[in-house]
Amino acid sequence: MAETLLEVDGIETCYGRSKVLFGISLAISAGEMVTLMGRNGMGKTTTVRSIMGLTPAMAGSIRFAGESIRDWPSYRIGKLGIGLVPEGRQVFPNLTALENLVATAANRSGASDPWTLDRICALFPRLAERLDNMGHQLSGGEQQMLAIGRALMTNPRLLVLDEATEGLAPLMRAEIWQCLTRLKAAGQSILVIDKNVAALTRIADRHYLIERGRVVWSGSSAAIAAAADIQHRYLGV
Repeated sequence: MAETLLEVDGIETCYGRSKVLFGISLAISAGEMVTLMGRNGMGKTTTVRSIMGLTPAMAGSIRFAGESIRDWPSYRIGKLGIGLVPEGRQVFPNLTALENLVATAANRSGASDPWTLDRICALFPRLAERLDNMGHQLSGGEQQMLAIGRALMTNPRLLVLDEATEGLAPLMRAEIWQCLTRLKAAGQSILVIDKNVAALTRIADRHYLIERGRVVWSGSSAAIAAAADIQHRYLGV
């Protein structure tokens, strides 16, 4: 069986006195693509922020690659091997695309075939043509490619994407899904948040649905594709 890379067990997270997560648990094995889905405001981004140490969980446990990381600062979590593509992309607007990519590049895990600038350009040919452009001069889709490339340049063991295709044009969304398909085929472990159920069930292995800060359903792509009632109950508008 594949190694369990990330294990989140019963985490509870608050913003001030407002409790947002009520015992979230999930797990990702090496080489898996797992999704976290739910309506807006149900705790998906807070779950990611808790995993990354940006909004620390107040209870429960978070383990990554055998390490207990719940109380770690976010920079240590990043160095351990989790690469985040944040909601809203958050590229550096006053750096060129090239500078964004190389600013945090590292191969701390000693990967034999690490991500390099050439590999990112091969993955995103459109971005390769825009390396000299400033971050704020790129389109939303190009910024998302840049955010993914920037995370990959840290050579993460787990890639986390918060709202992978939010606000993108259909052609750009298709390019992002194609990219994630290629990454999964290459063995990259991925946790992805997005609203496109059809695309996610085509490429992901397993899914967690959350409602009001709790996991209310989990299962395979085949299971969720066959469960129209579950989709309507927890994902419908």
